[in-house]
Order: sequence, then structure tokens, then C-alpha cells
Amino acid sequence: MIRFTLFLLSFSTAVALDYPHHTAEPQKAGWPLTAEERAYVTEKAEHERRPGSESNKHLPQLWPQVPSAGHFGGDAWLKLHEAHVKTVQANQGPLDVLLVGDSITIQWGDSWKKHFPDLKTVNIGIGGDKTQNVLWRLDHGGVEGLQPKAIVLMIGNNNMFFTPETGIEVAALGIQMCVKNLHEKFPEAEIIVTEILPAHAPGNAFYEDIKKTNRALLRLGVQTLDISPKVHKLHLWADFTNADGTIKKDLFTPDNIHLSPAGYVVYAEKLKPLLKRK
Repeated sequence: MIRFTLFLLSFSTAVALDYPHHTAEPQKAGWPLTAEERAYVTEKAEHERRPGSESNKHLPQLWPQVPSAGHFGGDAWLKLHEAHVKTVQANQGPLDVLLVGDSITIQWGDSWKKHFPDLKTVNIGIGGDKTQNVLWRLDHGGVEGLQPKAIVLMIGNNNMFFTPETGIEVAALGIQMCVKNLHEKFPEAEIIVTEILPAHAPGNAFYEDIKKTNRALLRLGVQTLDISPKVHKLHLWADFTNADGTIKKDLFTPDNIHLSPAGYVVYAEKLKPLLKRK
């Protein structure tokens, strides 16, 4: 089991964050969803719900920092979230680790059980999620009632698809907002914020934007990511790249984005010292 010098004393799932924009969303927080909110997030594509859409304005600089439900078409994304909510409801109270993120997080699967067999863990990763989708899930039942001792957050990869519009700094601010949300809900939990893993190859726009976002995240850390001694940054880039910057192919699947079993071995070894803090 994880041992920390300070244990969870209290938790809250109330929304008190000062998001930089308020959309037309009818239900800003809470679970279950009202019929109006369910229709809003399933019948409108995500781009129709972005900050600014309610006033016919293009405000991409706000997208990563403002909660927004994902959308795969119809209610497919919402069903994944609902499944996670059921898991959360079945695991109320003390928890060793809460895993938060996108496909790289949800694909831990058996690798997590192999490397951390004694840790009670809830994994709420959803493939394709961006920072704004994680924020929405955190505010709509995604973690309510849990009391995690440690939280591992890996998010931001899918925000890279939108950096031509949003810019790099804003993508980093989205990660920062996820950290703030989690810290507010679980002030006594140890929060491990990982770098975005490399993808593709040097010179590729996706690769370069990830690298820039990680640097921006470090700059933010000096100012506000270090909101608590309980927030820890996990550096992974050097472990997944060669000396020339190319990715270590054996650690990735053929798409050069997701991790192979060997990649999860490296990730696990980097996490172990932080999850064994006393």
C-alpha cells in the first residue's frame, strides 16, 4: 500500500475554480446529468459547445482551460464517462491511486496490475480526451466520493491537434487547470503531473509542439504549478527518446504515439519512487 506522511483528511467535489469563461452549458457541475445537460452534450458536437460559440466568437485561446464534454458522435463518449462513474461509485472512500488521462492512461490495463499489484487503483482514462474533457469529467461525477492518496495525471497529447489555433502556452495552461481542479478536490493527495510523452519524430509538428508544451509547463511550474508541495512533476522525455531526439521505437506501438508493453515498463519504473514516498 502507498504510505505518505500526511493522509487524506477531507475531500470535496464542489466546483469553485474560476474558469476563464462561462459557456452556455446548462449544468456546470454535478451528477447525474439533467435531461437538458444530456441533450446539450450529446446532440451538439464539441466544436458547437466551445467557449465563444454561444456568442458566435472564435476564442481558441480559451478552449483547453474551460470544461467541455467530449463527443464521438451521439452519446458514445458519454457512455465511456458513465462507465467510469459507475466504477467510481463502486470504489467510494480511500484509494491508493487515481489515474487520470487519455488513451495512454486507459491502456495501462494489465501492465498496471503487473507492476502495482497491491495498489487499489481507479483508472478514468478516455481515449482522445483533451484537457477540457478531463475538466468536464472531474466536475461531473468523474471522481466524486473518492479519497485518493495519489493521483497520476497524464494529459495534453490530444490538445496538440489544435495548437495551430490555440497556441502552445494555452495547451500548457489547460494541464495546469487540471492540476488545480484535482488539487482543489483532493488537497491532501499527492499529485504526479507527467510530461506529455514524445510522439512521431523530430521535425514533425506534433512532436515539436509536444516538446514546446512541456517547456511551457515547466515555466508555469515556477509560478503556479507548484501550488503545493504535494504536486510533483515527472520527467519522462529522456527515457523515451534516443540521444538524437528520435523516439525509442521498442517503447511505442507502430503508430509512434501509444506505448508498447516495454513502454509501460519504463513508465512504471519512473513512477515507483514517487508512489513509494513515505
